[in-house]
Amino acid sequence: MNNQNFTEIKDSVMISGKLYYKFVSLIGGDAYATSYLRIDENGKLISSDPRFPDLKVIRGDFSAKVGDQFFTTGIGNDTDQQVTVTEKTDTKMSFSFDYIYHVNLKGHPYVNTYIKGQGYPGDWTRLKINGVVLK
Repeated sequence: MNNQNFTEIKDSVMISGKLYYKFVSLIGGDAYATSYLRIDENGKLISSDPRFPDLKVIRGDFSAKVGDQFFTTGIGNDTDQQVTVTEKTDTKMSFSFDYIYHVNLKGHPYVNTYIKGQGYPGDWTRLKINGVVLK
């Protein structure tokens, strides 16, 4: 978005024998976040971490239909989230996340939306994917 807020794919790493991409984000000019993501053979967006290779979190299921539900970990603890597909078009998909096992967060869902071929929506000042500048 600007020099204070951006995300870059910095590397690729193997976690439990699977290829993940390392995303590094700068947020507000002073906070960094690192994510390791992959899309599996079934169209699921999965996150993991080399420090915790047994933990797999489903962040999206691009083969699902509107109204379909799944859990992020399936563990059933207070960090597990129930996810509902709320919107799906040829270019956009939205997922609603609810911490249904958490005493204070249950019933306060939030939505993540993805744009096909882009990732997160936003008012990007520059968008470059695979060396191709899209904006």
